[in-house]
Amino acid sequence: MTDADLVARTAAFVEEKFADEGSGHDWAHIRRVWQVARALAAAEGADAQVTELAALLHDIADWKFHHGDDEAGPRAARAWLSSQGADDTLIARVEEIIREVSFKGAGVATPVSSPEGACVQDADRLDAIGAIGVARAFAYGGHKGRALHDPSLPVVQHGSFAEYKTNSGPTINHFYEKLLHLRERLHTDAARRVAEQRHAFMEQFLEQFLQEWEGRDLQNIG
Repeated sequence: MTDADLVARTAAFVEEKFADEGSGHDWAHIRRVWQVARALAAAEGADAQVTELAALLHDIADWKFHHGDDEAGPRAARAWLSSQGADDTLIARVEEIIREVSFKGAGVATPVSSPEGACVQDADRLDAIGAIGVARAFAYGGHKGRALHDPSLPVVQHGSFAEYKTNSGPTINHFYEKLLHLRERLHTDAARRVAEQRHAFMEQFLEQFLQEWEGRDLQNIG
């Protein structure tokens, strides 16, 4: 099997698996991450096959949907790639990227150990900010039954992955606990450039949301 064949078979497998996913971690998300990671890999001189496979499989068994098990994703990726006859070196590289990709709390460093990991992590984080990031945040919050906003619940800058995994705060808190931190945690110059406008959009959205929530935009009624 050629490199291109393995990537194509993996894309078809993931598309079928995530066709009906409704939390914002669907095939459309994965396809965007794949496309962006591929472009970043070309710009950075990273290994295309490793980057594409890791991007396609980065959410194959996300810990958020597997009882907090952060090894579920690497195991599922290994099972799929092994079934396709991929060699152990390639599988280990993809597993490593999946293991490193997730945000783990505002107070937790999430370094990557390869250029390919940087491309996939940056692509995934770009899809969590901007207009699509806003939409995905509320899709996930609705999926988990979370409130839009509750001013009585403080923002928490989680200091450990264990603490972050048990968080169940309202969606607006998620912006301050994760999304607004992502711009400063990107690795590639290209991703940083894209992030500037997307980050600014989120800030504008939050200002408008809070104006409406607090009724500060109603002063001219009547």
